[in-house]
Amino acid sequence: MRSHAMDIEITTTKADGAERRIQVAVPGATVKDAKKRAARHVAQQVRMPGFRVGKAPAAMVEKKYADVIQQEALEAVMRDAYEAVIAKEQLKLIAQPHAHDVKFGEDDALTFELHCEVQPDITFTKVEGFKVTRPSTVVTNDMVKEQVEQMRDQRAAWTPVEEKPAEGDMVVVMLAMADDGGELPEGKEYRVVLGAGQAIPAIAEVIMELTPGATIERGVRWPDDFPDEAQRGKTKMVRAELKDVKRKQLPALDDAWAREMGDFDSVDALMTAVRSDLEEGAVREADAKVRGLLLDDIIGANDFAVPPSWVAHLVQSYAKAYQIPEAELERFATEFKATAERQVRRDLVLETLGTREGLTAGEADVDTRIQEMAEKRGANPGQVYAQLQKAGRLQEIERGITEDRVFEWLLARNTVEQA
Repeated sequence: MRSHAMDIEITTTKADGAERRIQVAVPGATVKDAKKRAARHVAQQVRMPGFRVGKAPAAMVEKKYADVIQQEALEAVMRDAYEAVIAKEQLKLIAQPHAHDVKFGEDDALTFELHCEVQPDITFTKVEGFKVTRPSTVVTNDMVKEQVEQMRDQRAAWTPVEEKPAEGDMVVVMLAMADDGGELPEGKEYRVVLGAGQAIPAIAEVIMELTPGATIERGVRWPDDFPDEAQRGKTKMVRAELKDVKRKQLPALDDAWAREMGDFDSVDALMTAVRSDLEEGAVREADAKVRGLLLDDIIGANDFAVPPSWVAHLVQSYAKAYQIPEAELERFATEFKATAERQVRRDLVLETLGTREGLTAGEADVDTRIQEMAEKRGANPGQVYAQLQKAGRLQEIERGITEDRVFEWLLARNTVEQA
């Protein structure tokens, strides 16, 4: 497509998904006019020997400051051309465009290629008629007991014992290891919970032969699946001195312990609360699973481009959140790219449907949600709003309301079967 707005020629050379490449040609006359304006501007700013500021002959200024004038004219022309392209092509930019292959012709004509990323135009071919399975939300007695046992484990006390350690015991041990028949170095102190994967099994077995204060030296073979390939299958001389053994003592499962855990009169009351929490969690997980399956089906049935810069930005955000070392960034980006792209597709589906169906939340909706949050907390709505605003979470709440509405709309048009 070609146009001649503002004395420039625009030719779209690539329109692929979210990417646009546009060849721009500016006539020499337009560039010359820009140079004249730049020369006048520079002349008003510089001081030439023998002349007051702004009074030096134009030819003298143009000769001495040719590079400055050229650069200022170039920036002005490219800025005007860029604005003309955006207006003419009606581009919805999502990232700062970049100019490439900038060239001047003999007659001062300027050409360059503008690389842009634009908001993808998503047209859904299918968002209804899908069938997904909702996971079971049944909470069994065993699940409740397991959760209560985890709570007891978190409140367990470690009690010293004067006997050989067993799996589950915490030990303090001095370990020394020598490669290839070398002399054993001075030992280093380690604190290890046996059976928790903190020590290779063969060393754990050696430790469990000791009583506190005892020492043993023995050859130990490193496992074939050891993370460091160079160490796999090696036999090393190991000296172990057991310094201390502590055994976990779980609190009694009685009403007194239940009262320590919160506002519960008895173990039965605690069990009831745990069951309720597990049931609420199961419902949330099932809801999330259904939403994920629906989005997978919609994304699979509707192919659309995603902006590369959005994917890259998301990868960078996760890398920062996970504190990925700089040396591992490239590997992380490669491995995480597919996940980031799916997240971008998910967000685009929800945003597009929200806009298309008029489901996007507004300020009034956010105010109502904050009012509900404040009532649950017994807090002042204004204070809650101020806290959320300070934490930068207002947009998150707005997005959450929109997503809830979009999924409600989708659930009404698709089939959810119970597992």
